[in-house]
Amino acid sequence: MDFSSTPIKQLIPQRPPFMMVDRVLSCDEIDALTEFVVKDDNILLDDGQLSAAGIIENMAQSCAARMGCVDLLHGEPIKLGYIGDVRDAVIIRQPVSGEMVHTNIHVIEDVFNLLLAEVTVTVGKETIATARMKVAKTDIIADLA
Repeated sequence: MDFSSTPIKQLIPQRPPFMMVDRVLSCDEIDALTEFVVKDDNILLDDGQLSAAGIIENMAQSCAARMGCVDLLHGEPIKLGYIGDVRDAVIIRQPVSGEMVHTNIHVIEDVFNLLLAEVTVTVGKETIATARMKVAKTDIIADLA
């Protein structure tokens, strides 16, 4: 489903200056695609490049955005989740200020309120980072005001 017109603040609890996702382009039960433009004033920018921590945070917020979209698809309020594990993280290169990053979330397993996802970050057609993330979903309704 197309979520590109849904404001990101309606999907994730993070707020400026710590937002690492601009919008969700698409989302369904298995896959989600987010977009993020690295800006000069990004809090996790280091010498004009998004730091490794910034890339991992983009991955985590993309997982959160996917969870928010799925909650909306099910007609439920958006709930909080917590990163439980990051494995096999590979950062090939760091995106520079001005680059548009796309992050794909592919669900491997989603059982008992635990989500395991393969995350791929690209700039254009170039893969710049990958990881596996485990997210624990809660019943806590997110305060998105």
